[in-house]
Amino acid sequence: MEPGGSVTNIGRRTLTSAVRGDGLAAPGRARWALALAGMAGAAVAVALDRSAARSAAGQDWPPFALVTGLLLVGLVAHDDGLFAAAGRRLARTSSSGWLLYAGAVVLVSAVTSILNLDTSVAFLTPVLVHAARSCGEDDAPFLYGCLLLSNAASLLLPGSNLTNLIVLGHLHLSGTLFLHRVAGAWVVSVVITAAVVALFERRSLRARATPDGDGTRPVVGAGLVAVGAVTVLVLVLASPALPVAGVGVAAVLVRVLRGRVRVGGVLEAIDLPVLVGLFGVAVALGTLGRAWSGPATALSHLDAWATAAVGAVASVLLNNLPAASLLAARVPHRPLALLVGLDVGPNLFVTGSLSWILWLRAARGAGARPSIARASLLGVVSAPLAMAGALGVLALAGSR
Repeated sequence: MEPGGSVTNIGRRTLTSAVRGDGLAAPGRARWALALAGMAGAAVAVALDRSAARSAAGQDWPPFALVTGLLLVGLVAHDDGLFAAAGRRLARTSSSGWLLYAGAVVLVSAVTSILNLDTSVAFLTPVLVHAARSCGEDDAPFLYGCLLLSNAASLLLPGSNLTNLIVLGHLHLSGTLFLHRVAGAWVVSVVITAAVVALFERRSLRARATPDGDGTRPVVGAGLVAVGAVTVLVLVLASPALPVAGVGVAAVLVRVLRGRVRVGGVLEAIDLPVLVGLFGVAVALGTLGRAWSGPATALSHLDAWATAAVGAVASVLLNNLPAASLLAARVPHRPLALLVGLDVGPNLFVTGSLSWILWLRAARGAGARPSIARASLLGVVSAPLAMAGALGVLALAGSR
């Protein structure tokens, strides 16, 4: 194992990376280009149809406020060592690569569901990479599993993925009701994705794990309280964006006042230019979807399978957030099927979601060598199977 690569050092190293912005944000020029493009697109939308642009912005801002709050909560939880402790516990209690992988699947699925897939890939990728290395394991199953499972597991709660909130903006479902409708599909999606990664990387999982015994205890404080608070808010409230954002801001403000993080570092951790750019593009496409009935009309003539396929393809072509804004500008005929495509479909290619960019930067910051070609191959195999399984469960349950 390389020096400094033990799980003990994860909290300190990854938090430093997050605060400095190296390893989590998209490349500087691309980030600001996206921000400018988004602002320009939103300005054009307002000039062409102010009413439609206002409606699109009203549908799109809550998801972006929510993910900002969740990323801030994730930053505080990481500062308290909660993620590092979870990874260390996995490494210390797993007697084989298979058990370590099974624990990683549970951890990624839980963090994604509660704290959003972007939080999962940004903070868990280095944790799992170092946990695997501390046991003498190849990091490939954990590296690619973190990305693919974060997308596949983002179907469970409204806040698990921004696209969920954009599509569900018309339906006003509480987190509990949404969970009840999609829980079966979520389980199938996670299990299939995990199985495909394990099958392709099975040789790496056959070794007997030999975990190191070092490590420090996590801090039981603001991070744990914030995670518990946002979990309750997301489950209970139909519109949790502002309360969750408030929890995240309050938790980080305490860290800033104590000198634990810098304000500029917090802005880098949430990658403000990318969020602004994606929001602007989403508003522009949402305005287009309101002014032009073409997308809504086309979706109304499709069955669940074709609807999910359109969502997946649109995610790869446009990114899933702008795609959701365009396809859900009007009430979608089959919203749950559309979400299956928008949430799981991004596993097909790097353009599918912001999580890919966060994953690449976090993986490289941890000293791993992520391969877009390898991740895409695993996604091309797992995504259609996971989508088919999820749609089958929804069909059996009578949901659409």
